[in-house]
Amino acid sequence: MRLAVFLPNWIGDVVMATPALRALKKMVGDDGDLIGVMRPYVSEVLAGSPWLDEEILYSPKVKAGDRRQSGAIAKLRAARVDMAVLLTNSLRTGWMAWRSGAARRVGTAGDLRRWLVNQRVDTEGAATIDAYLKVAYAAGCGIEAPILELATTGEDEVAADAVWDKLNLPTNNRVVVLNSGGAYGAAKHWPAEHFAAVARRLAHEENLHVLVNCGPAERDIARTIVRRADDRRVVSLADFDVPLGLTKACIRRSRLLLTTDSGPRFFGIAFGKPVVSLFGPTSPDHTVTHYDQETPLTLSLDCQPCGKRTCPLGTHACMRDLSVGQVYTEVIQSLRQSQSAAA
Repeated sequence: MRLAVFLPNWIGDVVMATPALRALKKMVGDDGDLIGVMRPYVSEVLAGSPWLDEEILYSPKVKAGDRRQSGAIAKLRAARVDMAVLLTNSLRTGWMAWRSGAARRVGTAGDLRRWLVNQRVDTEGAATIDAYLKVAYAAGCGIEAPILELATTGEDEVAADAVWDKLNLPTNNRVVVLNSGGAYGAAKHWPAEHFAAVARRLAHEENLHVLVNCGPAERDIARTIVRRADDRRVVSLADFDVPLGLTKACIRRSRLLLTTDSGPRFFGIAFGKPVVSLFGPTSPDHTVTHYDQETPLTLSLDCQPCGKRTCPLGTHACMRDLSVGQVYTEVIQSLRQSQSAAA
């Protein structure tokens, strides 16, 4: 069997799709081929993982039917896939699957694409991981555990070695990673001064080192956290190139991840780290991870979850009022529990 799987666009969603990818690879077997159809940065998330035999990349900047999409369509048609499985909801990917020539096209029927998908799957009400698995089961996969999984490459680890060396980070499991941002929007951010206060306490009270992760657009936030923490043990990636592979490798070698509800949250879970996740405009119920080392924190205000990229009330109370004391207490508890489990 040659099977094309259309992968989600959001980084966290890609990680939540890894149980479905595992199931699909088992179904096609060693003699078959699993072909990933994805945006280029999705390939970075999955680099080092064993499931995909081929990759077809397409541009996010063109619409369905645009001639510039013809390169990916040509590759899909040349691949002669027997089935297309869509872990996406977009019209674009539905159109690409239809153009691929696959006789069987399995996925949800939303976003005006009912006529493009000939085996429709109802995932209404399912959490994201479970929704992806429902699509995989409809394609014929066996039952798969909803365990998130990622890997790093040798290049990722070399880049992380350089970070550890330049920032004088210890190699004895004494680094906590903070992830303060998120591509979704400012509404998901926890205040930089709150992150700095937690970082300072981890350094002073626990003698831990803190590495502040950041994407290219979050360098100033990372620098602000380091400056406010005012401790040599609190450092950041702000002055490094920050490809996704480096973020993966840094989280993989951390002791704990404190994060907003953004892509790196799922890196921590996939690498089996204790994770404390902060929720404001989104709900932990939508992205249930089936992972007992994650502690989701939310104030459950009447306005939550609003799903907005910026606070419609202008107060940002859902994140700002998550106190430093509350978050620090949960971080310490998670550290103690993981230490006991390891012992």
